[in-house]
Amino acid sequence: MKENEIQDELTSIRSMMERSSKFISLSGLSGVLAGVYALIGAGLAYNIIYGSGGFFNYRDYVIANSGSSSADLYTLILIALVVLIASVATCVILTMGNAKKKNQPIWGSSSRQILFNMTVPLLAGGALTLILISRGYVGIVASATLIFYGLALINASNFTFKDVRYLGICEIILGLLAALLPGYGLLFWAVGFGVLHIVYGSIMYLKYDSKA
Repeated sequence: MKENEIQDELTSIRSMMERSSKFISLSGLSGVLAGVYALIGAGLAYNIIYGSGGFFNYRDYVIANSGSSSADLYTLILIALVVLIASVATCVILTMGNAKKKNQPIWGSSSRQILFNMTVPLLAGGALTLILISRGYVGIVASATLIFYGLALINASNFTFKDVRYLGICEIILGLLAALLPGYGLLFWAVGFGVLHIVYGSIMYLKYDSKA
């Protein structure tokens, strides 16, 4: 057997092993839609938070005070929950369709590993977010959510496409910038959960889904 043939076989075996050990049915389109949901949510939050006071005026207000009224805060939390539920539901539905096309079980060892490795940082981040809100540190909530979401993505990337890791790194960087610039949290949140998801989802769709 020629050396080139041996190399091709080794590459094929390596690819098969990677496919069997990693969940490769994540939907790029679900990332795009999640980004759209996030931008819609950010737009609604913008109207509630900034009103007619102007972006920079509100930044000074956030730094000097604890933020909006309790009613507004509960509305913002509700918007965030709706965005989260819609994003998760879309991801599950489209990923199940992808898994069916690729003849990959939706609930296997790799998908369980992804769920566990994402859930731990997300639950920790959610708990910290609630603590920050209860203490009145609303200005750094966006930073905390971006950083913990980024950590969750990096954890999950070990069991799926490596592209997810790069998204996670970008989310963490945005979260750190948001911490340095309190009062601009909504802007960073919209970029992290909205724009980055749309870009990432488009790349994933063109790279993987469109070839399926």
